[in-house]
Formats: sequence, structure tokens, C-alpha cells
Amino acid sequence: MTTIAIGTEKGGFLLDPDDGEVSEPLFPGWKVTAFGRSGEHYLAGVASNWFGPGIQRSTDLQEWTATDAPPSYGDDPEAEDAREVKAVWTFHRDDEWLWAGVEEAGLFRSADDGATWEGLDGFNAHRTRADWGPGLGGLCTHRVLTHGDRVYAAASAVGVFRSDDGGATFDLVNDGIPVAGMPADEVDERPETGYCVHNLRMDPADPDRLYRQDHMGVFRSDDGGHSWQRRQDGLPAEMGFGFVMAREGSTGRLFTQPLHSDGQRLPVDGAFRVYRSDDQGASWAVSGTGWSDAPTHTLVLRGAVDADDDGRVAVGTTSGAVWLTEDAGDSWRQVPGTFPRIGAVALW
Repeated sequence: MTTIAIGTEKGGFLLDPDDGEVSEPLFPGWKVTAFGRSGEHYLAGVASNWFGPGIQRSTDLQEWTATDAPPSYGDDPEAEDAREVKAVWTFHRDDEWLWAGVEEAGLFRSADDGATWEGLDGFNAHRTRADWGPGLGGLCTHRVLTHGDRVYAAASAVGVFRSDDGGATFDLVNDGIPVAGMPADEVDERPETGYCVHNLRMDPADPDRLYRQDHMGVFRSDDGGHSWQRRQDGLPAEMGFGFVMAREGSTGRLFTQPLHSDGQRLPVDGAFRVYRSDDQGASWAVSGTGWSDAPTHTLVLRGAVDADDDGRVAVGTTSGAVWLTEDAGDSWRQVPGTFPRIGAVALW
């Protein structure tokens, strides 16, 4: 049985897509910002304007317990340059570690399924840190990818970082990406930071092949992020703006939800569609059938998409709808139920 975990501004929900049954709200009063899995634990990142960030864990999706020690910089809050963890934006599990990307942009890892955390100074104290600036969604590390000792971290609005020593040191890898908000003819010297990456995915069979949904378009790298090339043929808007990048494991198909532009963050002509690529991002087309013809002015945020290795891709919208495909994008349906603004989705 598949369960869709839905994180919203007003708590979390568990949805059975087969019968439309929805759980009672989880963590009412808390914003749910991320979902993950580690060992026998299901994970939920939660945040509150009053109580700060937290991590909830469960082994059965019924009983949830808050961990005692969520990621923290340990800075003196009275210090002038104190950093504060406001929310967990993403979890990533590999063979050795559970990783977490957080706001204010940072990178942490855990050896005990999220009970305790250590910060990665190679990222958190990076030499460019003083130049990091927030995107509209805040200064956040929202994607972590690993392959052996290689680690990628994406931070908005800073750029993509790469480590080849397990996270001890990091280099920025953004060559070929336009600087957000700066016309190319006005850039005398490319800055190291200021590349507003929106999403990042890796081909699990080839850690050198990366896919990137950026403020300035859709890009692919075939050399581990050292260089990037625009790959958005077939998308409905020239800019390629959007937040979604997902890869379904059984087919390798890529999925994105394009928007009109930075200034008009809505589907082109009110046609809400997910697009897919069958050729590793070289070209794109509307994914399958089932989409409504009615004007639908909503979008999908970067954490509100998940794909598995069995043909399923789920997206949640800012208007509270959940769309699902179970055949790798050949057909889509809107799952019954309407939720608060959706910021996180997981297939469990």
C-alpha cells in the first residue's frame, strides 16, 4: 500500500490514494517542512514561529515522538553574527549517514537516524559564507545528494556546492549558470555566489550527471557540476522558471512543473501541467493525460514532489491539491481532498 505524506502550513496529513482516506492532522499548529526515512524511522521536519524547528520520528506512522536535539549551530543567540536554524528543508539518507539541509543555510548529518546531529564546518563555515544571500524563500539548504565520498548541496540563493572528501571541504560548481537578476551583458566578472538554484537531482547510475531547476532555467551537467548547459527545449516559457525536478527510478524519466516567469509565478496560460523528459533532459513535453482544461493558477513548491522506483510521482500544489501518476507519467489523476498550502510531499 502506498501512503502519500503531505506537509502543509497547518500540519501534516497521511493520504491513502486508493480510497482517498485522510488521517487526522499530524502536528497541528506546526508547519511541516520536510519528510524523510532513516532505518526503521519515518521523519518529519516541523517548524514554529514560537517554538523553533523540530524533528518528529515514527516507526508506524501512528505514534510520533519529537527528538531532543534537532540540528543547531550552537551559537550564542546574543552574538552579533549568531546563526539560527529555523527549519529543516530536506532529509537525505545514504549507506552511512542521514543528512539534513536547513534554514539558515547549513548542512548537518546524523549517525543515529536523526536523534543527534553534527554540523559540517566545511559547508557551514565556508569561506564565502559572508556573501551568502537569501532567495524569496529564505537562505536555505534545500537539496543534499551523495554518492560515496561525493556530496552535493544546493542552497538558495547561493548555488550548488560539491565535496569529494565526504563533506570535509566544499567547492562551488556553477559555471554556465546565469547570475539571478543580472543580465549577462552587465556582468563584468562572475561572482562566486548568487546562483539561485531551485532544485537538484542526480542520476544514481552516474554521479557526474546532474539536473538542475534554477531561477534562470533548466540545466544539465555531465561533469559533476563543473559546467552546466541549458536543457529546456519544449518547455512553454523561454525562461524555464520553476521549482520542481524529480526523477522516477524505473524509467529514468525527469519531471518538472514550469511557470511563466520570475515575475509571473503561474502556469503559462493557466494550464497546470507537469512536463517530462524521456531523453535525460534534452527535450520536454507535457506528461501524459488527465489534466484539467479549466484555468488552474497554482504551482508546486520545491519540496512538494516525490518519485519512487515503481512508476509513482506525486505533486502537491499551493492551492492544496495532490496529483498522482502510477505509470511514470503516462496518466495523472487528482487525488480526492483539498489541503492547506502544500510545501512537502513524500511517497511512503
